[in-house]
Amino acid sequence: MEFITAIFYVFSAILIFAATQVITARNPVHAALFLVLSFFTAAGIWLLLKAEFLAIVLVLVYVGAVMVLFLFVVMMLDINIEKMREGFWNHFPLAATVGVLIVLEMSAVLWRGFLRPDNKVPAAADTIGNTKSLGIAIYTHYPFAFEIAAAILLLAIVAAVALTLRRRKDTKYFDPAKAVKIKSADRIRIVSMKAESERANPDTAAAAAVASTEEKKGA
Repeated sequence: MEFITAIFYVFSAILIFAATQVITARNPVHAALFLVLSFFTAAGIWLLLKAEFLAIVLVLVYVGAVMVLFLFVVMMLDINIEKMREGFWNHFPLAATVGVLIVLEMSAVLWRGFLRPDNKVPAAADTIGNTKSLGIAIYTHYPFAFEIAAAILLLAIVAAVALTLRRRKDTKYFDPAKAVKIKSADRIRIVSMKAESERANPDTAAAAAVASTEEKKGA
């Protein structure tokens, strides 16, 4: 067995173990960390396949941004895990059926490659992970498809912001434009009023002393 083949099987075993722990771990933080391990292992497998660009994008985008966001949300929100797991076995048959179908489809595609290991790799596959070749292919042969994908992502961002800023009764909100235009005179109003404490008003203090003396005499 070659060294690269051995490394591939090691990475594959780690990836299967980490993916299993993602869906079986009771602690959501542990599940998110196992998902990070899955991404790193998948990036290692892509490096073995000479897909350097995909490996770097997986680490930078998913591990460096998406998973950090997941961890922040999981740690800040008080999620009741037991309540979420109540309906697990109700959906298990459907999930198992979909999983088996995915495994069968992947096996049908990959089985020929295992049966015929002497197949020659096309010459174009040598530069499939090269960032320069990928950029030339995207911006030369598929510019319109790339622009359409960018427009769809922009539309998704605008829709997410619009849904977040909509006026709902269960949330508090304010108008940023009004908050910027407001002045200090609009927030603070100085009112002149008479002092009501006994020390500040001698007449009130004297009247209170006379009243207390009369009460003592009456008692």
